[in-house]
Amino acid sequence: MSLRFLDRLVVASAVGALSLAGASGVALAQGHGHGKGKDQQQDDQNNQQQEQKKQKQQQQQQQQQQQQADKQAQRQQRQAEQQSQQQAAQQERQHQREQGQQEQQAAQQGRQRQRQQEVESQQAAQRDRQRQHQEAIDAAQAAQREGQQRHQEAIDAAQAAQRQDRLHHQQANEEQRIHDQQQATADAVNARRANREARLSEARQQQLIAEQQQRTSRYAVLLQERQQRAEQLAADLRAQKRLNQYRFQQAYVDRLRDQQRLVEQARYYNYNQDPYFYSAPNYRYSYGGRYYETNQYGVDLLRQSLNNGYEEGYQAGQADRQDGWRPDYRNSYAYQDANYGYTGMYVNQTDYNYYFRQGFQRGYQDGYYSRNQYGRVVNGKYQLLGGLLSSLLNLTTLR
Repeated sequence: MSLRFLDRLVVASAVGALSLAGASGVALAQGHGHGKGKDQQQDDQNNQQQEQKKQKQQQQQQQQQQQQADKQAQRQQRQAEQQSQQQAAQQERQHQREQGQQEQQAAQQGRQRQRQQEVESQQAAQRDRQRQHQEAIDAAQAAQREGQQRHQEAIDAAQAAQRQDRLHHQQANEEQRIHDQQQATADAVNARRANREARLSEARQQQLIAEQQQRTSRYAVLLQERQQRAEQLAADLRAQKRLNQYRFQQAYVDRLRDQQRLVEQARYYNYNQDPYFYSAPNYRYSYGGRYYETNQYGVDLLRQSLNNGYEEGYQAGQADRQDGWRPDYRNSYAYQDANYGYTGMYVNQTDYNYYFRQGFQRGYQDGYYSRNQYGRVVNGKYQLLGGLLSSLLNLTTLR
């Protein structure tokens, strides 16, 4: 649009200049033709030439101006085109950047969606694993509860059977106890009858009393020595951390101290009034290949030694089991001492010790293994079964 406009402007300017020049030339020619001569004509020609030169100069200037204007217009056009191109390029770059950003955003959104899908997939898989794990736990717990229920039912059945067996055993023991009690009563009656019929002489009675006094004195000294030995063994038990066995031994030693006071008071005992010292022997017992004789009072003491040993052995076995200690009744101080319940009366200490240990061994086994194979509980005390008691004593009636 700007180039066409400039071309029209140049053409219009040229036409106007030519028109002015023609009119001036005609006027000059007419004015000088009448009054002047040839010189005037020559001047006119010169003027006309000068005028033509001026016109040419003006035309040249106009052409130069037109050319400058054209150049300026071209420069402006080129600048406009460059600006347009730059704007177009800038717009293209802006468009590309925007398109790139959109593509990046779309790609980022796609990656985010993919990551979100992966996260959701992982969460779903994790929920599925947790559900399967919980189902496995529930199944295991259900199986465990069922197993516990079956085990409890088996325990209940076993306990019921055990209670039934214990009831039968208690009934048998009670029948045996009644039989033993009746037999003991009959034996005591027979012994008293026999003692009334067979009384020792005065000399023999005094001899037995003297032997008894000596035996009691020696036994009092022995009890003191045994207490010192008990203190040494107590230190060993504490070092071995056998607390239950330690408590049992201390209780045993305390009972021996009470027993020692009774032995020390025996010096004031009225032996002449004791039927043992004037009653003749009516029983024989044996152990270690030797035979011994005693009367009913001595037999009662030997029977008591067996029951005392059984009760102490039962408690010692329980203590070792509670301490988690291996079974070993010989390692117990009560078994080694074997004097609980003995006051030095009626029979020799070695006899009492022998039967005490026989009862202790069997009581220890019942206590350690929580059973009643050799004894039972009577009035809160552990006692040997009557049949076993009789077989261990193995008494023979002398008359």
